[in-house]
Amino acid sequence: MFRPRSETPRPTVAVMVEGRTIAVPAHASAAAAVLAAGFDSIRETAGGSARMPYCMMGVCFDCLAEIDGVPNRQSCMVEVRPAMQIRRQIGARRIDPAAG
Repeated sequence: MFRPRSETPRPTVAVMVEGRTIAVPAHASAAAAVLAAGFDSIRETAGGSARMPYCMMGVCFDCLAEIDGVPNRQSCMVEVRPAMQIRRQIGARRIDPAAG
């Protein structure tokens, strides 16, 4: 379903998605990296409903993920960087009471 076009070779960036290293095109979004890794969902709601990136332009918030340890990031709006850590967000968000 999602395949890179076979024009000229594009530079890639190695990122970690759920602990697996994958190569994605440079300048791709973190949401695109999760899709390229083959996951069925990028997050689950507190009620357990699976969600995938929908609009890919920062409007719908269905692409929330944990990026480099920071939860609730709109992954469609974050460009991949070398060694980026992307984790799917499962269930209700975690709140740190010490954060104030």
